[in-house]
Amino acid sequence: MKLTIAILPGDGIGPEIMKQGLAVLEAIAKKFNHEFIYNEAICGAHAIREVGDPFPEQTFKTCMKADAVLFAAVGDPQFDNDPTAKVRPEQGLLAMRKKLGLFANIRPVATFDCLLHKSPLKEELLRGADFIVIRELTGGMYFGEKYQDNNKAYDTDIYTRPEIERILKVAFEYAMKRNKHLTVVDKANVLASSRLWRQIAKEMEPLYPEVTTDYMFIDNAAMRVLTEPRYFDVIVTENTFGDILTDETSCITGSMGLQPSSSLGEHTPLFEPVHGSWPQAAGKNLANPIAQILSAAMLLEHFRLNREGKLIRQAVDASLEANIRTPEIQVEGGGNYGTTEVGQWIVDWINNQ
Repeated sequence: MKLTIAILPGDGIGPEIMKQGLAVLEAIAKKFNHEFIYNEAICGAHAIREVGDPFPEQTFKTCMKADAVLFAAVGDPQFDNDPTAKVRPEQGLLAMRKKLGLFANIRPVATFDCLLHKSPLKEELLRGADFIVIRELTGGMYFGEKYQDNNKAYDTDIYTRPEIERILKVAFEYAMKRNKHLTVVDKANVLASSRLWRQIAKEMEPLYPEVTTDYMFIDNAAMRVLTEPRYFDVIVTENTFGDILTDETSCITGSMGLQPSSSLGEHTPLFEPVHGSWPQAAGKNLANPIAQILSAAMLLEHFRLNREGKLIRQAVDASLEANIRTPEIQVEGGGNYGTTEVGQWIVDWINNQ
């Protein structure tokens, strides 16, 4: 297969982990006789410094011409520490989602048996947890009308019926492919937007009679994700709740450096790790590349290259079992491996199969 992939390394640790993701893709291309063409583009703080725009028009065009986008991370302390900054790296991320029509973020959450001890949660709660969080990406407070002065500020949490219907359709269809259990997470006891979400979900339930659908307030869901993670199969929720809930799930895997994701919608699909740019670690060979590598696996699986994706996942599992790990998940007395060493070990494992 021939694929054109837009490469957006972004900021902080982004270029380092992207290098390992690309090395894995190249190993797969060689083994399975694929041709992957990479077109790199700038975004985030890097792009602000270059052209004054965190998601330049040329980057948008590069993404639109590609079959898929492989993205790393954006964010920079220079902008985080300046509340008066008019342009921020994260605005590029929001612009990318909006302009590419990426309304559905898919975040798988699963445990690795050899890493259960790294979670702050009890192992008996975690073992066997395996669910997906589907987050709406282009609506809600992140994109609603905003206002701020010295005395007042507001963000509008607005959703329309078509926006809700299309993300719920994605969620119901994922549930049909998995264990036929969907949990709709909202705050319908307080928020009008959540009541519309719940109303539409109930209207759609009869279209998927095989799916058991239940409803949970976000505060309860946030607790139960950590106390009963095996209860869930597919979770669907709005933008703000999804942002918080999916970061919380890193407590289940033991590290945000292990969680990939995809964002799907109207145009080019995008694949990215869920963690941020961790600028404090940039250039220090500390960042875990596994989430980036697993994002590459999700990219391949999107194009039904399932054998290829499975081989990457097996390589990742093998590296973890062999204690080839970056410091945040290394066992006591384990070897000293950085971003480059972990990535190279995974590439070598693929090459030797």
